[in-house]
Amino acid sequence: MSIKLEHVNYVYGEDTTLAVKALDDINLEIPDGQFVGIIGHTGSGKSTLVQHLNGLIKATDGHIYFNGEDIYSKDYSMKELRSKVGLVFQYPEHQLFEIDVLSDVSFGPRNLGCKPEEVEKRAKEAIAQVGLSEEFYKLSPFELSGGQKRRVAIAGVLAMKPQVLILDEPTAGLDPKGRDEILHLIKNLQKNTGMTILLVSHSMDDVAEYVDRIIVMNKGQVMFDDVPREVFKHYEELEKVGLAAPQVTYIMHALKSRGLDVDADATTIEEATNEILKALGSK
Repeated sequence: MSIKLEHVNYVYGEDTTLAVKALDDINLEIPDGQFVGIIGHTGSGKSTLVQHLNGLIKATDGHIYFNGEDIYSKDYSMKELRSKVGLVFQYPEHQLFEIDVLSDVSFGPRNLGCKPEEVEKRAKEAIAQVGLSEEFYKLSPFELSGGQKRRVAIAGVLAMKPQVLILDEPTAGLDPKGRDEILHLIKNLQKNTGMTILLVSHSMDDVAEYVDRIIVMNKGQVMFDDVPREVFKHYEELEKVGLAAPQVTYIMHALKSRGLDVDADATTIEEATNEILKALGSK
């Protein structure tokens, strides 16, 4: 099972003088269980791309397959697709509206037509998955911190038991502590459930430590698609399109240029630390 895109194009304002091509001949396959980072500056097409994956936007032309089925075929159920491909929008806390946390997280499975006992079971499981205790059930979402609200919003999608979870800029507006907590939460979700996760961000630092694969979008096209180590080798090209590589990349290249025998392609703090200690130990 997987998501597959074949020659997908999308034009905003098609057949108008203001037409803008947002996606240009996208061909991708995302296998089950992969943790993918989708990176790009504002206007690169990354958010437009992921909104195609659960049918919120329909491609101008091209095909998208979910588990081998063309989502644009006549009899395909978009409602079923959206229950399997969950999308957490940027600043999702703005979409919280119920009287308490449990009610808010229950909205999705209730809307799917689940029985009341199943709705409650799913909601409580999802709240636990995002690291919140039973004490939060009856709290108003509006009493929570920014990071806690973000967790509740993610739980609301998890309660629908999706096979794929898409998060659009999940750390936007959070302080460094909240950012790290959300990223660790997402990584643990992927590790514990084996769920396919797509993390959309403009920040390389957000994805460098966590994802298996990075897709870099630029001007509606796929610029790079590879494991982090290979993508970050192109840090100078990334800079030219307004994307900074992780700080680790710059540090390791600087050390290498100053004569320290390290692997400059280390992508995580752990890898960099090991390389530096190894180099210092050999002196």
